[in-house]
Amino acid sequence: MDLALAASTLRANGSDFQALLGALVDGLADALGERLQTTLAGGRFRKSSEYRSVRIVVGDEHFEAAVEGASLHCGVAHLSGGIRIRNEALDTNEWINRLVGSLANEAARSDSARQALEHLVIGGNQ
Repeated sequence: MDLALAASTLRANGSDFQALLGALVDGLADALGERLQTTLAGGRFRKSSEYRSVRIVVGDEHFEAAVEGASLHCGVAHLSGGIRIRNEALDTNEWINRLVGSLANEAARSDSARQALEHLVIGGNQ
């Protein structure tokens, strides 16, 4: 599996936040199921297909990305025993690298993580 390719594919969409979040959701939704959570923009009466935020749970880490105005704020929340013990703000590139790395570590033990990574890599080659 070419993890550098997966990371670079996501980075290529880095300046277009909606494309980046869409690529993540499309690539990971089936394999991660409930461990991938999204919030769409819009309100109660106005529906939107644009993402406001994405959370991806990998082990004891919650990778979070949220669109705020013209910025994408990325971070990782570290949990221990289900309790959030630390938040770490990251730039988009570092966030992508850490996410792909965490999925790779989990892929060694989990079929769903392996499938998610394969989908990101295969999806990036289409």
